[in-house]
Amino acid sequence: MPDDFGDFRRRLLENVPAVRVLILSRSTQTNEPARCALLLPVLARLPQPLALIEVGASAGLCLLPDFYGYDFGSGVLRPEVGDGTFPIFTCAASPSTPIPSRMPRIVWRAGLDLNPLDAGNPEQSSWLETLVWPERTERLAGLRDALRIAAIQTPRIVEGNLIGGALASLCRQAPADATLVVFHTAVLAYVPDHATRQAFANEVTALSPYWICNESPRVMPDLSAGIGDPGGGRFLMTVNRKPIAWTDPHGAAITWIAAENTVP
Repeated sequence: MPDDFGDFRRRLLENVPAVRVLILSRSTQTNEPARCALLLPVLARLPQPLALIEVGASAGLCLLPDFYGYDFGSGVLRPEVGDGTFPIFTCAASPSTPIPSRMPRIVWRAGLDLNPLDAGNPEQSSWLETLVWPERTERLAGLRDALRIAAIQTPRIVEGNLIGGALASLCRQAPADATLVVFHTAVLAYVPDHATRQAFANEVTALSPYWICNESPRVMPDLSAGIGDPGGGRFLMTVNRKPIAWTDPHGAAITWIAAENTVP
């Protein structure tokens, strides 16, 4: 870790060839497990059990929401599965947020990513740690705990684009007796073409009974039309195109805006 900017600049200039190779071979694949706290109030209200598909899954850490603990301010919700060792993610929830009393029951899970990462691979997990801002030590600790769990659980992640046959194939593989949920967070910003984002929205709506979209309102402006913007870089979470909550991009807060019984 550099001591200051001067030290960082010196190290950078001394290692330009290696840094160039790294930049050309890597991409941003931030995998923030604390975002599961934002999904939990929705997942717990859907018909159980659940089959999850995450688009832009990276190492699949957000495919394991039932393996983590959560503190919404009124007590800790603990996982009912796993080995008893888990991170606890703190999320400031608005009074109207429907805090679940128990975990959703997830019986099947899979992810889709252009470049799937393996949580059990030291080089790949180290890259994910590098993507955490250096001053956010609590995020780094939570990431490391989630990586340990993912290395044991090995969630299945398929290589593929969000548009095309890969997503449809995964949806067909989900068990028929489980409620299928397709979700993503901070993914569509990396799809520069608005027409492609719209095509994805239409496809996922046709494939899955539930689509959770947690993105910047600028990415899918049609989903946020008429509801204003709280500022502060908040994301908008929608379910089946209906606005549900304003969220912190890294899972630290959720403000519920949906009417009663909007979900499911």
